[in-house]
Amino acid sequence: MTTAEATRRKRQFEKVCAILAEHDHDPGRLIPILQAVQHEYRYLPEKVLGFVASALDVPAARVYGVATFYAHFSLEPKGKHVIRVCDGTACHVRGSRALLDALRTELGLADEEHTTGDMLFTLETVSCIGACGLAPAMVVDEEIHGQLTGEQAAAIVRDIRDRDRDRERTAEAEAEADPAAADDDDAAETAATHPEVHP
Repeated sequence: MTTAEATRRKRQFEKVCAILAEHDHDPGRLIPILQAVQHEYRYLPEKVLGFVASALDVPAARVYGVATFYAHFSLEPKGKHVIRVCDGTACHVRGSRALLDALRTELGLADEEHTTGDMLFTLETVSCIGACGLAPAMVVDEEIHGQLTGEQAAAIVRDIRDRDRDRERTAEAEAEADPAAADDDDAAETAATHPEVHP
């Protein structure tokens, strides 16, 4: 690899380099490194996994093995908001399927789809969220919502969508006032969700 290629590659993975530095490039800290990378990008891109393996001087198979072993990690892009519907015994008996059906309808997702086309929402089912007394329940961005009906679950999604639109309008108004700041925000969002296209 030439010096120019190495410099370009380092710039491409600048955020990953910062994460690796925070963890002292310690291969024994692979799980927290991957957690931080996923927090930054919302998933673990294949190119990033390869870069992490190279930077830690460990086999790529080891990094990939850890990334695929733990259910917490995702190799597919996730939406800005992750909805986890509990389908454990208590939630299932009390109607978690109705929540899933209402959410799929509200989000416009087919049975095999998990993430909306606008990358705003990802819908997942999980075995348990530890809130059996609140069944049926779901977690949205780490916030538990319990004793829900399908309509209440759909209303939560609509509220989140409305809040995001309000934030976008505010950001657009601020961008009109300061176009240079808006360009920086757009670049940061692109880098966070698509590291492979960030120069």
